[in-house]
Amino acid sequence: MLSGYRPYLSSEAIHPNTILHSKLEEARHLSIVDQDLEYLSEGLEGRSSNPVAVLFDTLLHPDADFGYDYPSVLHWKLEQHHYIPHLVLGKGPPGGAWHNMEGSMLTISFGNWMELPGLKFKDWVSSKRRNLKGDRVMPEEIARYYKHYVKVMGLQKNFRENTYITSVSRLYRDHQDDDDGQDGSISTQHLQIEKSKFVKRNWEIRGYQRIADGSHIPFCLFAENVALATGTLDSPAHLEIEGEDFPFVFHSMPEFGAAISKGKLRGKVDPVLIVGSGLTAADAVLCAYNNNIPVIHVFRRRVTDPGLIFKQLPKKLYPEYHKVYHMMCTQSYSVDSSLLSDYTSFPEHHVLSFKSDMKCILQSLSGLKKIFKLSAAVVLIGSHPNLSFLKEQGCYLGHNSSQPITCKNNPVEIDAYTYECVKEANLFALGPLVGDNFVRFLKGGALGVTRCLATRQKKKHFFVERGGGDGIA
Repeated sequence: MLSGYRPYLSSEAIHPNTILHSKLEEARHLSIVDQDLEYLSEGLEGRSSNPVAVLFDTLLHPDADFGYDYPSVLHWKLEQHHYIPHLVLGKGPPGGAWHNMEGSMLTISFGNWMELPGLKFKDWVSSKRRNLKGDRVMPEEIARYYKHYVKVMGLQKNFRENTYITSVSRLYRDHQDDDDGQDGSISTQHLQIEKSKFVKRNWEIRGYQRIADGSHIPFCLFAENVALATGTLDSPAHLEIEGEDFPFVFHSMPEFGAAISKGKLRGKVDPVLIVGSGLTAADAVLCAYNNNIPVIHVFRRRVTDPGLIFKQLPKKLYPEYHKVYHMMCTQSYSVDSSLLSDYTSFPEHHVLSFKSDMKCILQSLSGLKKIFKLSAAVVLIGSHPNLSFLKEQGCYLGHNSSQPITCKNNPVEIDAYTYECVKEANLFALGPLVGDNFVRFLKGGALGVTRCLATRQKKKHFFVERGGGDGIA
């Protein structure tokens, strides 16, 4: 969208939501970017707490949550006069975390929910493989699709791979300096006394790019705005208990998968402990189960907890996850029985500690403790983003500034329609950082940010500075 692609209501399209459709008809000549997003999203409901995410999703995938596969009501035009100068800086290739996901698992979403505007996923995938089994796809296919998407849409010139950001910081400038474009060089004391006279505006982004021979080339950029789209998979969450650093305790599916594929757990009679009640933990259960490794599955919630992700997945579409949920409910531990041969669940339990002799101590809600000998442990209780390049690790941007940013419990606090951080002007956030874990919904973030920048561009003559490097939007 920053490259000038604009979504319009298709001439023949009729949205199944009649109220939304009549609103769209009122401004058919305008692209969605130029319309009032608050007005359009009013009254819509969906599986995101961000209204623009729900709006854009229903335009791209009308009534998807009811099992329909209606075509998008939008068509896209490339309008180059809407181009906003920008750079996309990432550690790896386009597709981000999808390039690092465990290969054997199907994704949680349908392929067409993963697609980005302008390149139909089904068309792309059918040209790559002969037999389409079902609508769900492998993570490596998604990763290849995103990489290909950037080429097909002609976006490569804005992407920089193998870049690592070390700091994103504010530049303060004096009103007078603003006119001649010179940096005000000032002492900290002066800054504190005179802070009210300064306009917080430009960002300085520092980092380095890794090149083929492994060496690092440092860079410094200046930008009018910064959008955080880092996701939250950087740092696996820890239980913060005794013994968690022992080598038999893993914190990611790739680590666990590697141990299995190297045969490290083959023929072991002691069970693997899996901690967590989300889909990654379910993936680990399936992985162990399919490799005939007995499982102890520990999680804090009740099996009837309505917040469990399994409750949100239709049985027909996700049979393997419902198999895990069924085992969680029916194969739970009881005091008068020993561990079951293949799988035993421990609802409403937590791990107290790990011991060097590969034992773990579990505790129930009532305080009852149990000790088990393990062959390995896998802790899969979520992950945190790495925002070390921001002041206070980015904590100050969250709803609760005393806690680290997390997707579920403490997302970045944003304006609901522009995605601009409430605590920091000209800084935007989207995707898992604002609670939108699904690709379906993070696209709304791109719409909100683009609308905000395009509106500001119209309001004032947009300029790009050059100062020791290209200025970018």
